[in-house]
Amino acid sequence: MDQMPETRRSLLLRIRDPGDDEAWTEFLEIYQPLIYRFARRKGFQHADAEELTQEALIAVASAIERWDPDPRRGTFRGWLFRIARNMMINFLTRARPGEKATGGTDFHRLLQQQPAADGQSTVEFVREYRREVFCWAAREIHGEFQDVTWQAFWQTAVAGHPIAETARQLGMSVGAVYAARSRIMARLRRKAKQVEGQ
Repeated sequence: MDQMPETRRSLLLRIRDPGDDEAWTEFLEIYQPLIYRFARRKGFQHADAEELTQEALIAVASAIERWDPDPRRGTFRGWLFRIARNMMINFLTRARPGEKATGGTDFHRLLQQQPAADGQSTVEFVREYRREVFCWAAREIHGEFQDVTWQAFWQTAVAGHPIAETARQLGMSVGAVYAARSRIMARLRRKAKQVEGQ
């Protein structure tokens, strides 16, 4: 899963219908944790990251009708990144009830740590996106495999344990571990492509 394709257009068209619960459930399974983790990596506390995530998703829901799927205008992921980034800036600059905006050095330091429209923030957002698609796909397919097959894959491909050691621990041949890894990786790729629409 070196390069992740863009979110499938059919899902983005379906979430334009606020009553399509299935589409929104699938969308939220991937993007809610993505935005939350991105906010946490940018220094937001848990409660603030949750609030920011909800605000970003509300913004997506209200603006998805206007999103233009023309690839020349950019990707959905890029559009979502800009929404999340703008929400972070708005979140930091608005005064909360009972708070007096002071603009002190702590505020300026936190504001400066927020993602600019640079490549590094985009790379971080894409990395989080890839991680979330992987986690979603893994949850979706886990039940399709026997536990020992899943463990062979997880221990070697995800946890990074040596294949020979994993084979010995699980009572499998080295070839069987390679076969388990290969089968599950192929299935993960298919599942991710299903989400991505490619």
